[in-house]
Amino acid sequence: MSTSRRYKLLVSLFAAWLLVAGCGGAFAQEKVIIDTDIGDDIDDVFALGLALSSPELKILGVSSAWGDTELRSRMLDRLLCETGRSDTPVVTGIKTASKTAFSQEVWAKAGEAHDHADAIDFLLDQIRKNPGEITLIAIAPLTNIGAAIDRDAETFRKLKRVVIMGGSVRRGYDDFGLDRTRPPEAEYNIAMAPSAAQKLFRSGVPIYMMPLDSTQLKFDEVKRTMLSTVSTPLTDSLQVLIAEWQRVAHQTTPTMFDAMAVAYAVHLELCPATPLHIEVDSSGFTRESVGAPNANVCLNSDSDRFFQFLMPRLLEQKMSGASSCIARK
Repeated sequence: MSTSRRYKLLVSLFAAWLLVAGCGGAFAQEKVIIDTDIGDDIDDVFALGLALSSPELKILGVSSAWGDTELRSRMLDRLLCETGRSDTPVVTGIKTASKTAFSQEVWAKAGEAHDHADAIDFLLDQIRKNPGEITLIAIAPLTNIGAAIDRDAETFRKLKRVVIMGGSVRRGYDDFGLDRTRPPEAEYNIAMAPSAAQKLFRSGVPIYMMPLDSTQLKFDEVKRTMLSTVSTPLTDSLQVLIAEWQRVAHQTTPTMFDAMAVAYAVHLELCPATPLHIEVDSSGFTRESVGAPNANVCLNSDSDRFFQFLMPRLLEQKMSGASSCIARK
């Protein structure tokens, strides 16, 4: 081999090493399970899309939570099929009553129906197989998590950590991104199942909390236009689902609440966390209290930095799925 070719090979290998090291690499993937109420608000789809676009994460499975969990699992099946990730297990959580509109129902019901295992059994079994190694990303009301604690609290405590999108510590909802002085409110994911949230915050598992304070990140018209310039199975699905959500929910601009939880699991610096003692009351308020810290809470985030992280991953991913993921009629 000539000196020139050897030099080029070394440069290529070094560049490849930098790529692996820079993104966390296939050699240091974080094992994650994602618990989601996909199908209501649109941010769950963005969160899962970001997870699928992040080589730093090894997704052990995705569980559906809250409301019509079987329909949510069907939607997950279709999204994973569309993106070539049908090998990712989808499991179904506890079905509950829900008054929230399933805004992406048409797209979900068009997917094929499959049988699914129980989410609680799956979560606990994966923890037993991977003690101290799994990050649970919880971006839904915490019914599945509360049930897992009830069933086997000792096993649940062997999670590496739980990253949740939930709560409101110093700032409430701000639909238009104009009023950062709104007082704390009972945030949806906590308020729908406050007793389950109480169990989590008392479980002793390391909690990393992304509340309203740091997750009201607007996917504005400029970003939606950028997304429309790329056509892949993921971005095409996002475009259709955004339009369906806008029509049913009567909203225009998605807020990336849940995507921040996934982003944090990949890159901690995107949302620096402060140790706090959080108490959850029966109405779902998450209040700072005196006591030893039981959660690491991100109270503020940099919107520009977050979208500089999110957008390239959505726009540059090369996922390709099956030829058809639609149910046969």
